[in-house]
Amino acid sequence: MRVLTIIFLASSFYLDSFGQISYEDRIRIREAKLISDQYGNLIWDGFNEPPFSILLITNDYEYLIEHYYQPDDFERLEFDTLVFSTIHRRSTKKNKSLLATFPFEGLNTIVIGIPENTGLNSTEWILTLLHERFHQYQFSAPKYFIESDALNLADGDDTGMWQLNYPFPYKNPKVVKAYEVYTDALYDAVTAIGTDGWSKALDNFMKKREIFKSSLTVDDYKYISFQWYQEGIARYTEFEFLELLADYEPTADLKKISDFIPFNEYRDTFYNEHLENVRTLKIEEVGRVAFYDVGFAEALILREVNPGWRRKYLELKFDLEKLY
Repeated sequence: MRVLTIIFLASSFYLDSFGQISYEDRIRIREAKLISDQYGNLIWDGFNEPPFSILLITNDYEYLIEHYYQPDDFERLEFDTLVFSTIHRRSTKKNKSLLATFPFEGLNTIVIGIPENTGLNSTEWILTLLHERFHQYQFSAPKYFIESDALNLADGDDTGMWQLNYPFPYKNPKVVKAYEVYTDALYDAVTAIGTDGWSKALDNFMKKREIFKSSLTVDDYKYISFQWYQEGIARYTEFEFLELLADYEPTADLKKISDFIPFNEYRDTFYNEHLENVRTLKIEEVGRVAFYDVGFAEALILREVNPGWRRKYLELKFDLEKLY
């Protein structure tokens, strides 16, 4: 046992000294994988079936982790005993602050910058990795890409960038006003869960939701529904992990990283911040970013109205209204 420990430590120091992934980044990735393995399937049936493929972007190199294929411009490195995967590396080409998931060399891959370049602490970064892991789960659904194309929102764009660049009427006064009324009602409904005022608040929310929907064109509603479905439920999944991590004991290595906040301490902060965003983020200022937290709040309503909604999530795509 002692000899094995010495060999393992020597390997770790070797990896960190020759342009490899930093020890701290490897610890964060390992923790996300441990959490996903332990809790992912408790939240979503089949969550851990897709490969946990990651392209980690650092200042000098991009590292391909748990990927089946070696692209021509990547070199193969050692098998990493912390992230339990062979690593491939190339010089950095992509934006260092990326936080996204998209097909890369034949696999749906999480493309993510290191915490220092994304403005996230270790806890937030691990949750973001799990958020992106959920996108891998989404994209693995039967006919996901066929059905997203069938929304006919791309306007000739075959790169997928329509998901970011769709011309939603963020600054249309009528839409902005209806959105503000709707999100205030959504916030009130979520905060009324478990109280005597829940039924009344839910009824008001549903009415205001319909009024907001009527302020949009058919395509505009399809787009915002797509965002609530895709990004909002990914944000909600972060919260589901935090709820399950209430009694989780992080690894000793993670607890030594200075900016790590224990998951059970971060849960209430996460909930309060993201719920508050529902009524404070202005779509005319931040655009589609506001939709993440609105989708999160809609999911909190959904699980109260229909506790079994997640069983139909991958089948009834791109419109949470179908799941109420």
